[in-house]
Amino acid sequence: MSAIYSSGIEPDPQSARDVLAFVLCPVTVFAPAGSEEERAAIAEMLSPAKEEAIRKWMEADFLRTAN
Repeated sequence: MSAIYSSGIEPDPQSARDVLAFVLCPVTVFAPAGSEEERAAIAEMLSPAKEEAIRKWMEADFLRTAN
């Protein structure tokens, strides 16, 4: 699958700030002029990525605090 969106920004998956910025980013950022249907489709695509970002951060945080 090819990327739908690309940016020069490289968020740090171990940074709580970067993860929160992505997770809390509203769908309208990705489709500012999109229809309600388009925004719903983007939200559906982003949901697993947001869940994965949280999971990765929690795993990294657990490893940091365990060591």
